Amino acid sequence: MKTKRFTRPEWSWMLYDFTTNAYATVVLTAIFPIYFNAMAGDATLGLQLKGYAQSFIMLVAAVSCPILGAIGDVQGMKKRMWVGFAFSGAILTLAMAFGGNWPLLLVGYILSNIAYNIANLFYDSFITDVTTRDRMHRVSTTGFAVGYFGGGTVMLIVTAVLMFTMGASNPTAVKLVFAITAAWWIIFSLPMTFNVQQTHYNPKPRKEVLHTLWRQLGRTARSIAQNKGMFLFVVAYFFYIDGVGTVITMATSYGSTLKLNTTLMIVAILVTQVVAVPFSLLFGWLATRFGGLRLIIVAICIYVVICVMGFYMGFSINSATTGADQQAAIARGQILFFVMAGLVGTSQGGIQALSRSQFGRMVPRESSNEYFGFFNIFSRFASIIGPAMMALVTGLTHERSEFGILSIIILFAVGGVMLIAGRDRIHAAEIDDAGASPEAVEAATAT
Repeated sequence: MKTKRFTRPEWSWMLYDFTTNAYATVVLTAIFPIYFNAMAGDATLGLQLKGYAQSFIMLVAAVSCPILGAIGDVQGMKKRMWVGFAFSGAILTLAMAFGGNWPLLLVGYILSNIAYNIANLFYDSFITDVTTRDRMHRVSTTGFAVGYFGGGTVMLIVTAVLMFTMGASNPTAVKLVFAITAAWWIIFSLPMTFNVQQTHYNPKPRKEVLHTLWRQLGRTARSIAQNKGMFLFVVAYFFYIDGVGTVITMATSYGSTLKLNTTLMIVAILVTQVVAVPFSLLFGWLATRFGGLRLIIVAICIYVVICVMGFYMGFSINSATTGADQQAAIARGQILFFVMAGLVGTSQGGIQALSRSQFGRMVPRESSNEYFGFFNIFSRFASIIGPAMMALVTGLTHERSEFGILSIIILFAVGGVMLIAGRDRIHAAEIDDAGASPEAVEAATAT
């Protein structure tokens, strides 16, 4: 009889979302972009530098993830590698508090972000070790809800207190926030460190895996390409998750170019976290009844609306001809930023969690780390295109950043169309807890 309660490994795994969400919210989204723009001395320059830095980070992560993933599938290696990168990321985040100029701050951001992304590779692949196929959607979406509640909301409350008591432009306040984020990362990594183990692994010795690494990676790449359902899903994911990542990482940078109020933007990000808690749980509940793919498509449609609203907000501000008109447009833009933050909250956790669990339902458990390594290629290379495209379009349109945010719609559209067109093949690629896809079961029954 299946238990409805979460197990200790499931809870410990989900608690790590406390750390990932705190880092993503505070460092990637809320505080660092605004602080970096101020350190760089020009908001548009800051947006462009961060866009290119983000693309470099994702390139490094994309190239290294399949290799590290294959090594992580060796017995005992997944846990060690996750611990190494997770705790390194926390230490590098702490080091950002000591960056006295924007180049040093940018280096700390790049290194901590690379560690964060690689640690997430191992974290994501642990979903096949901590739960069963039929519980994956629920465990994954609950993990995001836990992360938003603990990591996002609590960290933003702490951040807001520091900002309001010490001043939003006070470098000491920002450095304290970086230090608290690092401590948060370490503390909530401990349950997973002690309670989660690698239960599925490649039985080959490490030396043999290293010796045949490139051949094994080639076999896995061919396996993904030949599995039409899995291949369709990861290519669609490549496009739509690019838009999601760009919205997450570039939102406050975009707001800064439009001269939106810094404190109000941080409060708006807090709105995103609060809204995301119930909606992540709702997406998980609906996915068990209507399927994960349908909910992912709904979330993509919501993101298209967000991009259109972002374009309108920027266009109205940049098209104002008088000072009074611009001030009125900025006031409307501030309200729109809150509305968009709420809309992001309805879909951000759901689309990421269901994408993770949907892929987890299709991969062999003993090779999950390697498969998630390739999955991360698609997500990381996607995140190279999005910020770079936004920065490039902004430059080509004479610093009209609203056209940069509008261009992201293309990525959502391509991903959504592929999911709709390939949904039957994607469902057919799912593997049951015994390790067989529906196609394999049907073939065996027929014989």
